[in-house]
Amino acid sequence: MTKSILLVGVGGQGTILASKILTIGLMEAGYDVKMSEIHGMSQRGGSVSSQVRYGEKVASPVIEKGSADMIVSFEKMEALRSLDYLKKGGTMVVNTEEIASMSVITGDEEYPQDIEEMIKARANATFIDATALARELGNEKAANVILLGTVIKGMELEQIDWEAIVKANVKPQFVELNCKALKVGLEAVK
Repeated sequence: MTKSILLVGVGGQGTILASKILTIGLMEAGYDVKMSEIHGMSQRGGSVSSQVRYGEKVASPVIEKGSADMIVSFEKMEALRSLDYLKKGGTMVVNTEEIASMSVITGDEEYPQDIEEMIKARANATFIDATALARELGNEKAANVILLGTVIKGMELEQIDWEAIVKANVKPQFVELNCKALKVGLEAVK
């Protein structure tokens, strides 16, 4: 049975790195894995999404609307934008960080104040402040690995040696930080 995970965020949040670590771990565990990335003006704070599908045999990397088992959003507005991709009974983890899009910065749009209520009305969602948790570890950029930990826990993939995969795929000076971040993410969701 194929499982589908959608990771969404804003350029610069580490969404793609988290997806790559996830993909490597799943491949090392023997799954057939397909991953696709969409960088929408990611260099300038635009939307970024990464689709990861895994199972015995995966035909396509594309997650259709209404078919994601799990969505992990690195930013609240991106969670709202991706909600249509979550399947009935799927789960969502949302970082409570708010990053204003260019249309909000220029005053063309307002950032909705009731995003959490709108998401809760349509999805089984857990909200965590991964950015603040990462800041407590010493670097808010580690929020991506905290959120990766929530994917691992949420998809019941703890049997894979994620610490070894993190060590092999992040710069040596950030290994300790990211291993701590992974543990925080694993403990952040029930």
